[in-house]
Amino acid sequence: MPRIATADVLRTLEELYPDAKCALHHTNPFELLIATILSAQCTDKRVNEITPRLFLKFPTPLALAQADVAEVETLIMECGLFKTKAKNIIGTSQRLVEEYQSIVPNQMEQLISLPGVGRKTANVVLSNAFGVPAIAVDTHVQRVSNRLGLAQSEHVLETEQQLMKRIPMDRWSDAHHWLIYHGRQVCMARSPKCEICTLAPFCRYFKTQVKLRGKARSRAKAVSIYADDSSGVGNHS
Repeated sequence: MPRIATADVLRTLEELYPDAKCALHHTNPFELLIATILSAQCTDKRVNEITPRLFLKFPTPLALAQADVAEVETLIMECGLFKTKAKNIIGTSQRLVEEYQSIVPNQMEQLISLPGVGRKTANVVLSNAFGVPAIAVDTHVQRVSNRLGLAQSEHVLETEQQLMKRIPMDRWSDAHHWLIYHGRQVCMARSPKCEICTLAPFCRYFKTQVKLRGKARSRAKAVSIYADDSSGVGNHS
């Protein structure tokens, strides 16, 4: 991995987002698990609009395990991939009832065995519901950590492993939230606000963009000089 002032980056992120926390509304591990499953390819804001009515109707694993899939689809229809997610949250609830006495497990292997639960979802639940140090790599964490140089991989599992090596374990969960907040507020996918970014001095992406702009200006200047010289060809007496 590239050299980077990790301590300076983490300190800056902490100063920027001292109150960063999980944006999914929940009151217990079950609600967080279901909300995180629903959040795939959907904004947390939209999920927070959906879950109150879902949990009002089905507040427990047993209630959701016995739910009619069509009714659940109607309740979560505003969420992307709602048909697949309806089957998954019902299936997960059934597994919780049948295998875990309606209690959400606090082990990675058990969580990822549930329908619709991958490492990202499991890490969100472990970190926020059980206080287990974890780094959940969503699209923001993947993008921002690779732009900064904290990681260097196109694959989320590799990014997670690299971040775990680079960031002290007692800061994993906080760093996860810091990177998400920075990705939402400054380091957006299409139009990152590099000109106002406090992390620019440490950022590999920013340094690369500066170099590219410098090369582009040099090429434009060279073309301009060539054009000026060429304009006089054949006009000499």
